[in-house]
Amino acid sequence: MPATIRLTRMGRKKRPFYRLVVLDSRKRRDGAYLANLGYYNPFRDPFEIELHDDEIISWMQKGATISETARSLLKGEGILYKYSLIQQGMAPEEVESKVATWRDQAESNRQKRLDAADARKADAERKAAEEARVQAEAEAEAAAEAKAAEAKAAAEEKAAEEAKAAEEAKVAEEAKVAEEAAAAEATEDVAEEAAAEEPVAEPAAEEEAADAPAEDKDGSA
Repeated sequence: MPATIRLTRMGRKKRPFYRLVVLDSRKRRDGAYLANLGYYNPFRDPFEIELHDDEIISWMQKGATISETARSLLKGEGILYKYSLIQQGMAPEEVESKVATWRDQAESNRQKRLDAADARKADAERKAAEEARVQAEAEAEAAAEAKAAEAKAAAEEKAAEEAKAAEEAKVAEEAKVAEEAAAAEATEDVAEEAAAEEPVAEPAAEEEAADAPAEDKDGSA
């Protein structure tokens, strides 16, 4: 009977896990499976995986084909390596020893990758924090400079307004003084003109007034 080893999706929406099953290749992909060979949950940290090595190898020896996704999973767990050792005719004890060594090395390599990923993440976070600090300092410095420039501009504007007001006051004072001086000068001119226009008594009239009693005296005589 043609059979295929593949993963089938289980679980809730957006939170799936996968079963490794054996299906009859002649039936629908979502049909009833012939055997449950384990499960794989990638949404746990670390991920969970439990596979039935001997049962998987038994189906492989029966000629079951393996889907690409399932093959990748079996390779990562060392089951394909174990199958190749069995096919070479090694004793079970030797097979188990070699597979154990292989899995220890694979776990060590996996841990190194995780450590490297954590180190990269920590380094990225450190760089991001440093960049954020530098940016915050730059923004604070720019804000301080803007505030200082604004204060300087306000001070210069105030000084200009005060200087303008002082200049206007000076011009007004000079105009007032000039106006007062002109008024005083005009008053003096009017006084001088008035004094010049006053009438002066004629000497003949005075003499006539002085001679008048003498004539009366002569007439009476």
